[in-house]
Order: sequence, then C-alpha cells, then structure tokens
Amino acid sequence: MDEIEKKLVCIGCPNSCRLTVTGTRDKPIISGNRCPKGAEFARAELICPMRCLTTTVKLAGGELPVLPVRTEGEIPKSIIPDAMKEISKIKINAPVECGSTVMENLLGTGVRLIATGAGERRREE
Repeated sequence: MDEIEKKLVCIGCPNSCRLTVTGTRDKPIISGNRCPKGAEFARAELICPMRCLTTTVKLAGGELPVLPVRTEGEIPKSIIPDAMKEISKIKINAPVECGSTVMENLLGTGVRLIATGAGERRREE
C-alpha cells in the first residue's frame, strides 16, 4: 500500500487544527488534532470528503435577482461541480421563505437544497 503524507486544516470545530496524516489509507497516523473531531475529519477526508454547499439560485419577480441557498447536509466533495451545474438551472418564483425547500433531493444524495434568506416579491411602483 502507498505511504501518504497529507496536511489538512480541520473544519470539525472552531479550533481549526493543522493536521498531519501519514501512514497508509488503511492505517492512517493522525497528529495535530486537539479533539476527537480532528481524527474523524482526517479519516473522512481520506475516504470520502464531504462538504456543505452554499450558493445562489435565480429568483424571478424578486426584490433581488438571486436567492441564497445551501445544502441541508453534507454532500460528497467530488460531486460539487455537477451539483453546481444542476443548481444553475433552477429559477424560483418570489416570494420564498427562509428555510423553504428549493430542491428535494440534490443529485440523488437525499440532501435538500434550502433557502437561507427570504426572497421578497418585487414591489410595484
């Protein structure tokens, strides 16, 4: 098995520990973590890195042209480019409440895409 040496910054808690991972993928040696979340994060990064995705979607008839959204949970980091392509096709009509579901099941992950702001309807002048 190939030896690894990887440097990471943990995003598991506010400490942002600088981690070093050596050894092999099957038997990683993790150092630099100040809490157990660091070791969990490093192992996950080796196997299948996961991320929350935040972006915007087009908002029709809104005060603003876009609506901020995010995934309700983490998705595999490797599918983020495909997720962004899918999200770029979305156009939602105002009004939209914060927390509303924009997409039920992003790319078959079982993770919802939700509004993180309110999309107010444009006022007629």
